[in-house]
Amino acid sequence: MASKVKTICEEKVVPVIENMGYEVVEVEYVKKSDGMNLTFYIDRDGGVQIDDCEKVSKEIDGLLEELNPTDNAPYILNISSPGIDRPLKTERDFKRNIDKEIEVTLFAKMDGKKKFEGVLKNYNENEISIEVSGKTLTLQRDKIAHIVPIIKF
Repeated sequence: MASKVKTICEEKVVPVIENMGYEVVEVEYVKKSDGMNLTFYIDRDGGVQIDDCEKVSKEIDGLLEELNPTDNAPYILNISSPGIDRPLKTERDFKRNIDKEIEVTLFAKMDGKKKFEGVLKNYNENEISIEVSGKTLTLQRDKIAHIVPIIKF
């Protein structure tokens, strides 16, 4: 059911949001403590404000009602910014973080470690390269559990 809801939303709702000038980073349909939640994580140059979330919510509410992706099962609709510390997932995320510090967590240990911090130097669909202490480390993307930017204030 969750994948069906996500597929319908990605095919029918995401284009509407993108036509409004936003990037849809992720669509999530998961059970939380308050029930099923359908969340659209949106972004745009300059960031997302609460007004943007309200605007998108109003724009897609009627469409979601018409599409009925959950087959009448109740859910809570959320429109959210992915946050500055969101995981790197999209091409745009990687491009935006070239030459910036990131933290990479692997599924299994490599050289006795699961976490690596370094500067993102390159990426493609199969691997990423980070510079760690002056040396380039290449990591296979299918071995990576999580990649996040390192935020310094």
